[in-house]
Amino acid sequence: MEATDNWFGPAGSPSEVDQSDHQRAIREQREAADAFLVGRVTYEQMRSYWPQQTEDTTGISDYLNKVNKYVVSTTLRDPQWEPTTVLRGAVDEVIRSLKSLPGKDIVTTGSITLVHRLIAAGLVDEFRLFVYPVVVGRGRRLFPDGTSLTTLHPVENRRFRSGVTLLRYRTA
Repeated sequence: MEATDNWFGPAGSPSEVDQSDHQRAIREQREAADAFLVGRVTYEQMRSYWPQQTEDTTGISDYLNKVNKYVVSTTLRDPQWEPTTVLRGAVDEVIRSLKSLPGKDIVTTGSITLVHRLIAAGLVDEFRLFVYPVVVGRGRRLFPDGTSLTTLHPVENRRFRSGVTLLRYRTA
């Protein structure tokens, strides 16, 4: 799960492989979501990068600058990137409340500590896993020891020209 070295491009640079089908899938996911949920560390990393990407042709920068961002944090005071809401309090309750609001999908990326809490609390409806043909060999796992899950139900298995595979599983 955790690729700390070059996490934006573990399968190579866009010039090495045609990634248009992969980018199209990412765009589809962006269009299906109107809320972006992350932990503070991931948020601060993204905030330091994406708002400055004025010539981004992928659409990621535009999306992140416009989408409602929710950051789970007890220490972040001023998010400095609108529209952002800092979520405080009991994570399980705060996320259940967020999920009860009308709207599209709520997605997260990175934020492994937050994701572990969401999994443990049964708050993940669907896993969308982009599997890269790279062996990282270290880092934290998506499902740590002791994780208890119900059966995952396959929804999609899509392979891209780059060798990346999208695996989607529902939890219910």
